Amino acid sequence: MASAADICGVVFKNGSATLLARVVGADGSAIQQADIASAAYTIWLVDADDEETWTAVAGHTAVTVAVADLLFDTLQDDDLWDVDSTGYNFKHVLNVSTAAAFALSGRTYRVVFTLTPEAGQPVLVRFKLDAI
Repeated sequence: MASAADICGVVFKNGSATLLARVVGADGSAIQQADIASAAYTIWLVDADDEETWTAVAGHTAVTVAVADLLFDTLQDDDLWDVDSTGYNFKHVLNVSTAAAFALSGRTYRVVFTLTPEAGQPVLVRFKLDAI
């Protein structure tokens, strides 16, 4: 069984981020677009004194993302992916043109995607990003 873990990274203050992941289902195979009915994300600012306390970032709360724009039906292995030779099936470029996502340098943010399947349990994809 694969372990759940935050995907860690670093972002620039007031910058965007390209978020990549390989997301698998309970059977260990990569999820497909047809498996997911809807997707949304929220960016959270993590409290500097209590990592369990998060505050939603304005303009990035419960943002709906089209499944076809988020998931690939085949694993991608291009220059963006340097984790392994297997590839990724999840990609999202955060849009910061109308609302800053990472306004404070020296702080940690969590980006949490909730993928709602056609049937079964929601799938969480989480990123832990340090802003510099």
